[in-house]
Amino acid sequence: MEAWAEDLLTSVKHCDNEVSLFKRVLSAAHALGFDRCAYGMRMALPITRPRVFMINNYPLEWRSRYEEAGYLRTDPTVLRGRRSQAPFIWGEPLFGQAPDFWSEAVSFGLRVGWVQSSLSSGGSSGMLTLSRSGQLLSASELCAKEAHMCWLAHMSHVGFSRILAPQLSPIPLTPLTGRELEVLKWLADGKTSRDAADILGVSIDTVNFHVKNATLKLGAANKTAAAVRAALLGLLN
Repeated sequence: MEAWAEDLLTSVKHCDNEVSLFKRVLSAAHALGFDRCAYGMRMALPITRPRVFMINNYPLEWRSRYEEAGYLRTDPTVLRGRRSQAPFIWGEPLFGQAPDFWSEAVSFGLRVGWVQSSLSSGGSSGMLTLSRSGQLLSASELCAKEAHMCWLAHMSHVGFSRILAPQLSPIPLTPLTGRELEVLKWLADGKTSRDAADILGVSIDTVNFHVKNATLKLGAANKTAAAVRAALLGLLN
């Protein structure tokens, strides 16, 4: 591993809160030639209203406007980042369907940007944006720096996931047993409790016993919600 990558890995490991981690990420962004930096994480649960965390050093007025206008729901960079983990840059093709949004962002000095999204096994997704108001990103600059930028995006997501995930989408304090996980896997595949009982060679009462315990541990409303939650938390892999 190259020295710069190892240094970033080490520093991220030693950050114990989101503010100190963002300062480290921002410092790395400055070293790569960017004035601004933003990181956002979208948790897998709850499904209808996923929890979202955002931190950046954008102008305060833009942050207020972004929240006031509800741009998180329509921001082309967020929509693109949720569909693909391939890095991309800001530009007219991306913002062609949202010219007003793009015009407002530019008015606050957000003219040049590079974005990379990441996905965790537990279903949460993160996105790092590096931006500046000046010189456009050239092909030669991307060739020289993009490996570093991608590593920064990856390590940002690893660091913020470690710090934030337990707060925003907690794993059950009491681990699920092997049998509970096995039953939930069959339910997640669309099997009924009777189907699961037949497959596992146990009584339906035994299946329902394990389902009830798993549902309580996961804090779910019913067995369907328990199976979905367990799957999104990566417990059924």
